[in-house]
Amino acid sequence: MQAKSASQSPLQGAVNFVRRNGNGFLVSVVVAVAAQFLSEHYGAPAMLMALLLGIAFHFLAEDDAGNCKAGIDFTARTVLRFGVALLGARISLELMMNLGPQLIAVVVAGVFLTILFGLLGARLLGRGWRFGVLTGGSVAICGASAAMAISAILPKNEHSERNLIFTVLSVTVLSTIAMIAYPILTEAFDFDAEVSGVFLGGTIHDVAQVVGAGFSVSDEAGEVATLVKLIRVA
Repeated sequence: MQAKSASQSPLQGAVNFVRRNGNGFLVSVVVAVAAQFLSEHYGAPAMLMALLLGIAFHFLAEDDAGNCKAGIDFTARTVLRFGVALLGARISLELMMNLGPQLIAVVVAGVFLTILFGLLGARLLGRGWRFGVLTGGSVAICGASAAMAISAILPKNEHSERNLIFTVLSVTVLSTIAMIAYPILTEAFDFDAEVSGVFLGGTIHDVAQVVGAGFSVSDEAGEVATLVKLIRVA
């Protein structure tokens, strides 16, 4: 009987895990699917739609209504981190080497310098270091996705939720404007395809918007822009 009980313990642990986190995880999945549907049909960024839907259903994460809080916390931390890691893992060494080591070094340096600039700007404006890391990291890496991933691991304080909402809304709006305006600038300054791709991939926040802006210039610019963007994500 003891052996049988011991053999059932991993299964029981899995059942308990699903019971504890299942409802919140399913709520997160429904919000994600709905956000993607709205994005595809109305042209708005999926991250912005997910944020607005999340605000509407925030009461589920405030208390344990419907036994959702634990699952939402699990999804917002573990699942989100795993997703960002998978996105970065799409880059292969061969693809990066096609850009050349000097260009890769410039992109990597740009990421670190942008984060440092965020910290400096937050200090000059009298804001905390958390706000500097959050805003600098979101701009340097991949906009709203990075903001939510960074927020999940930063120490919490009374301003954490407000800072996250402000950052996600700001980078989403600015990235949408950049997706429209920056391809026009590449034409105005007569950039070639590679320079256009580096410019777009190195400055626009959201991956999908980088792809849209890059391929609106040319196929080559789109490929370079996407690769530069994924290096930032990695």
